[in-house]
Amino acid sequence: MNRIDRIFDELRSADRAALMPFITAGYPDLDTTAALLPAAQAAGASVCELGVPFSDPIADGPVIQASMTEALKKGVHPRDIFEMVRAQRDALDLGLVAMVSYSIPYRIGVKKFVADAADAGIDGFIFPDLPLEEAPDVNALVADAGLTSTLLIAPTTPDARAVAIAKACTGFVYVVARTGITGERTDLPEGLTARLEKLRGVTELPIAVGFGVSKPEHVAAVTAVADAAIVGSAVVRRIAEKPDAGPDAIARHVGAFFSELHTGLRGA
Repeated sequence: MNRIDRIFDELRSADRAALMPFITAGYPDLDTTAALLPAAQAAGASVCELGVPFSDPIADGPVIQASMTEALKKGVHPRDIFEMVRAQRDALDLGLVAMVSYSIPYRIGVKKFVADAADAGIDGFIFPDLPLEEAPDVNALVADAGLTSTLLIAPTTPDARAVAIAKACTGFVYVVARTGITGERTDLPEGLTARLEKLRGVTELPIAVGFGVSKPEHVAAVTAVADAAIVGSAVVRRIAEKPDAGPDAIARHVGAFFSELHTGLRGA
């Protein structure tokens, strides 16, 4: 069984939800990313999203955009991220999902990109900009490698298309909590519960919710109705607070935030 499927099966059996932090891979450097992964696991995170740096990130706000720009300036390449994951994989039970613009595997070659990711120990992908119409061919390659493939459902996605996207996903479904770009918010949008209830009627996959989730109260609200809370900008902002402190110090600093977020999880 794929690690992502196993993690969610175990959580569901225990009536618990997952914390899924997002980290920009290579920001401020790959040594820090490597240190953050065990820190996330120790704090109770179940799955970690590794954002593959891209020059035009889809829907990301200024915090994540800046982190990706900095990583690209330092020359971080997907092969470097995979090597970092390979070095860490045996010490981690944490699920690792690459959040990657489809243009990157398309340019490298989807089959090669997926094979390299699987060989390194990546468990799945989130493709934020993969057109639904092109998903079957990509998903077939991902499935052949034993990995999961997740697409995004936005608040503006028509119901029929949301159903089709949910059915195209494996591993879990990513539901965007609000319109606009990523970033920290003070509250969660109305109507989220109703949207999730509709999706529960068409898929048995776990549902993860992101965009604007930034504190334990948000995690609690999200995981009252969803299977996982995704926290991105708030994590990257805390990395940015101490960019020159060194990997271990940054991991301690951000790890404390992971632990704080974990207190809001259903079943924690």
